[in-house]
Amino acid sequence: VQLQASGGGLVQSGGSLRLSCAASGRIFSSYAMGWFRQAPGKEREFVAAIAWSGAITYYADSVKGRFTISRDNAKNTLYLQMNSLKPEDTAVYYCAARKYSDSSYYAHAYDYWGQGTQVTVSS
Repeated sequence: VQLQASGGGLVQSGGSLRLSCAASGRIFSSYAMGWFRQAPGKEREFVAAIAWSGAITYYADSVKGRFTISRDNAKNTLYLQMNSLKPEDTAVYYCAARKYSDSSYYAHAYDYWGQGTQVTVSS
């Protein structure tokens, strides 16, 4: 599985961005997916995850109510809608795929990673 994240950019505080993650391979629909982020000088942290069907989602407390993870299995694409962005959301955002149908909060549980897309929120 190869993952290609896109959609990052520079946005003002309070603005919105939509990240996409295009996946290769026919088995995307059977994999759980997640978004993680890493700010300069900090460890990679969990943002959101979604099970294979899209029916179950998880969010970090810091983004709950502002971010929405979704997927379109017909298009092999994962999304992260980010609203009410804050300067502390500034980071490189990574999408990841897990060879199981259930999702996880833990980075080490994911088997494939995209290259990351930069999100910068100005105050």
